[in-house]
Amino acid sequence: MDRVVPMQDIYCSSQDFQKICSLDLEVIDKPTTPLLHRMSRFWLINEGRGVLKLQGREYDLAPGTMVAILPWQISDVIKVESPLQYYLLAYYFDDINDVVKLGYHTGGTPVNIIEELEKNPVVRCGREEYQNMQRIFRELYRELGMESAPQEEHPDRYHDLFLKNKLVEVMLSYLRIGEGKRSDYRTPEGDVGKSDILRYMYRNLSQKLTLKHLAKLFFMSESSISAYIRQTTGLNFSDLLNEMRVGKTINFLLYTNLTMEELAEILGFVDSSHICKVFAARVGMKANDFRKTYQNVSQICDIRLPGDAYKIVSYIYRNYGSELTPQNTAEHFRISTKELNTILLYQVEKNFPDFLNYVRINRASELLKNTELGVLDIALEVGYHSAKTFTRNFLKFRTMTPAAFRQNIAMQKNTL
Repeated sequence: MDRVVPMQDIYCSSQDFQKICSLDLEVIDKPTTPLLHRMSRFWLINEGRGVLKLQGREYDLAPGTMVAILPWQISDVIKVESPLQYYLLAYYFDDINDVVKLGYHTGGTPVNIIEELEKNPVVRCGREEYQNMQRIFRELYRELGMESAPQEEHPDRYHDLFLKNKLVEVMLSYLRIGEGKRSDYRTPEGDVGKSDILRYMYRNLSQKLTLKHLAKLFFMSESSISAYIRQTTGLNFSDLLNEMRVGKTINFLLYTNLTMEELAEILGFVDSSHICKVFAARVGMKANDFRKTYQNVSQICDIRLPGDAYKIVSYIYRNYGSELTPQNTAEHFRISTKELNTILLYQVEKNFPDFLNYVRINRASELLKNTELGVLDIALEVGYHSAKTFTRNFLKFRTMTPAAFRQNIAMQKNTL
């Protein structure tokens, strides 16, 4: 790729960044240039025919076709046989994914929306399915108006709740249309796998991502991946990771009281000053000021479902030294242990034992670094019953024993 792909803005609406979604009616009468999306969107094609290139794969567009675009995917309409007129619905993916994961299950199994949408990014509606989708979009239009022709709004206290319900209805209707199907696409010549690098990074933000790891995963050299990221986004690897993490930072600021140091650890930033610097540069206001201003908005709107997931993360983080188990934690939040693990896997990409041990080992590392407490004393302090269990988990997360870790720290101090 010879030039940087333009990035879509981080917000749903250019008129009001607090909006959880926006709707517009657009027309494409000639091939477009590639666009890197940071905001999820649905297209509902009403008229025209053409070809969409999404993540390196080509899909036919026609009346009744619906397209689901996820964050950090690249789209490009490469062919227009007749002008395409379509509804464009932009929305915050994490908000709707939270609602579906916490409130909607199929046969007792949580819906994995990301996998389903990646499997079926383009679906073809039947006549009744298309009419139903048009009805939902018209209802959204009556509530929102059009983004390109803003109108004075007088939303009532049910406005956000109505929008979330409609977005879930769109999502579930789309998933039902694609149930048991797989999108038809053509694979053009060239390496399609590169397009999935950005999506993989976005889905694994809380992990310690490195170019070395990506190189092994995508069978490319580190320099090739670095060059692809730079050529595609105009950012280097580290800056792109920070850009992606800002979105998740916003949700944690809204729904938890975790400190900036704690958020930095959970979200993969270096430290609190790092997360504060990145957030202020991208959003234009200090993280704590953002929290003070917009936590009140979520309380006024009484939108609490997504916050439950963040409360669970916060609860484990604050009580890691206690006798925490999946059972007593699930009982505390009145959910099943299966739901508990599902929520944690979505929020922090770790199940309950892994996340609890992750937090404990981080705390233990600080004690090994800053105190002279013995290994057993530290093990008991962070919630382990024996030095053996502590050492086993420390090896898993630090690839060395607690004693070796402390020795390395001492050696580093002596060389300063």
